[in-house]
Amino acid sequence: MPFFGNSDGSDEHTSLLGNGNGNGNGNGNGNGDVNGHGRGYKVASHLSHWPSRVLHLTWVTLVRDYVNLLLVFVPLGIIAGVLKWDATAVFTLNFFAIIPLASLLSFATEELSATMGQALGGLMNATFGNAVELIVSIIALTRGQTRVVQASMLGSILSNILLVLGCCFFAGGLRYHEQTFNSTVASTMSSLMTVASASLIIPATLYSSLSNHPGRTENILVVSHGTAIILLILYVMYLYFQLCSHSYLFEEVNKEVTADMEGQEDGENEEREPQEERVLGPLAATVALVLVTILVAVCADYLVDSIDDIVEKTGMTPTFIGLVLIPIVGNAAEHVTAVVVAWKDKMDLAIGVAIGSSLQIALFVTPFLVIVGWIIGVPMTLHFQTFETVAFFISGLVVTFLIQDGKSNYLEGGLCLGMYVILALAFYVYPDSEAVGDALVNAS
Repeated sequence: MPFFGNSDGSDEHTSLLGNGNGNGNGNGNGNGDVNGHGRGYKVASHLSHWPSRVLHLTWVTLVRDYVNLLLVFVPLGIIAGVLKWDATAVFTLNFFAIIPLASLLSFATEELSATMGQALGGLMNATFGNAVELIVSIIALTRGQTRVVQASMLGSILSNILLVLGCCFFAGGLRYHEQTFNSTVASTMSSLMTVASASLIIPATLYSSLSNHPGRTENILVVSHGTAIILLILYVMYLYFQLCSHSYLFEEVNKEVTADMEGQEDGENEEREPQEERVLGPLAATVALVLVTILVAVCADYLVDSIDDIVEKTGMTPTFIGLVLIPIVGNAAEHVTAVVVAWKDKMDLAIGVAIGSSLQIALFVTPFLVIVGWIIGVPMTLHFQTFETVAFFISGLVVTFLIQDGKSNYLEGGLCLGMYVILALAFYVYPDSEAVGDALVNAS
């Protein structure tokens, strides 16, 4: 090391400041001074490079995606909330602010999970993959907006299995006559989605059966709490199934994608290597994850606070806002990613993004919110309104039929999109009155 003295006197800095033979004062003073000055210079050198390094990483992170242009809405949304601007302005600005933040959150999660093992990486993606919906829902739950929470959960599931999957099938079908994907993985995901549908149907039918029972509110809470715990256990089992015991089923998908990428223009492998390198290290990714999560929480707070005023001014119901608008914000990055990979004929990745995200919402986020409501004393249950439950069940049934053969085309994509538009129109005119409102609120 050039800044540290050696006992043999070979370093020129040591020979200038002391006797390199190691006797007496020469070694003590000289080596000590050099070590002190050397360490200080090295630390100062590292510190001087930190600002430029931070600016470089920030620039590379921001220019990687055009959606980051919408980051200008982040300070505007926060200012609008702090200064209490018109509710429409607060809602709109924070609505567009969360879209690029969701993209950055997804990017930081991927960068951080790539440095971990497969199990920890999968757990990271499972935890932060739907962080925006989770943050918005927790804030809404603390405000007592159980209708918004339930609608946003259902809306996230429907938007993924109908809107995103439909766009993937349609976009891929326009370029390719027919596309194929791993039907075994798709069938496993469909089975889990069926169980998730049943977890909503059972509380709804039980509530109807106990119409004249005086303690049905408490009974629904007990069933919801127990079902939520079971769903979380099933999700942990699914993670173990995917990442450990039966990982070969999912690894085959990754191998096919890797082989497809390696088979294209072998001469450009060296040029592609820098693009595949990770932009952020573990520390930088963690810092980015924390900062973006804080910004999402702030913007989501102002977004949720403006919902009541938006309902009064526009006539939109909280159900429609939670079912259609909030899922678009939270899943915008995933939507674009899934459609792009489908256009490149990587349907296994597209299926994994679309249906995998739905499973995270149905088996992890929704039951987790029920447990959170249980802890903070808010009656969040798995009892959705009858129309919502039927819509979820029919949507899951349609998707199961479409993916069971392991093939897709643009017609199947059109069927998914048509189904989603029909449901969106129905929920737009669906009244959110006391007669059909939240069952627990009405029963209280």
